[in-house]
Amino acid sequence: MRSSRLLALAALVVPTALGVATFASPASAAPAKASEQSLQADIVRLTNAQRTAKGCAAATVDAQLTTAARGHSTWMAQTGTFSHTGRDGTNFVARAKAAGYARPSSENIAWGYRSAAEVVDGWMKSPGHRANILNCKSKTVGVGAAYNAKGNAYYTQVFGF
Repeated sequence: MRSSRLLALAALVVPTALGVATFASPASAAPAKASEQSLQADIVRLTNAQRTAKGCAAATVDAQLTTAARGHSTWMAQTGTFSHTGRDGTNFVARAKAAGYARPSSENIAWGYRSAAEVVDGWMKSPGHRANILNCKSKTVGVGAAYNAKGNAYYTQVFGF
């Protein structure tokens, strides 16, 4: 893996205490460009291929999780920040709930990969990310891909129960 490609470890368990607070709204995200929509759809397709090959049901795309994921990717691309902690200190639970999704389960993020196949392959080679993808209890997914001004892609994948 090139040193410019980074993956962050994702939370695997959602503590119940995270569900009791007011949450900031997700980062504003411009509508996805056609290239970003295609990339997002390919990530979902490849993720579901991994899930079904290992005995899990395919995750259904959820518009609210997609909004949260896209907002976080857009924020990371705009600020050059690569972190599970987002605008105003939010975490994936807060962002998903602010987008209207009640039961988020986990998040994967990445940047610098040039294709959906590369990012999903990278996640599958990382134990924490792989565990998120292959968690059969997660039933829904939202993916956001956003490019920064230099053309580097930032990716967020949020799963829900």
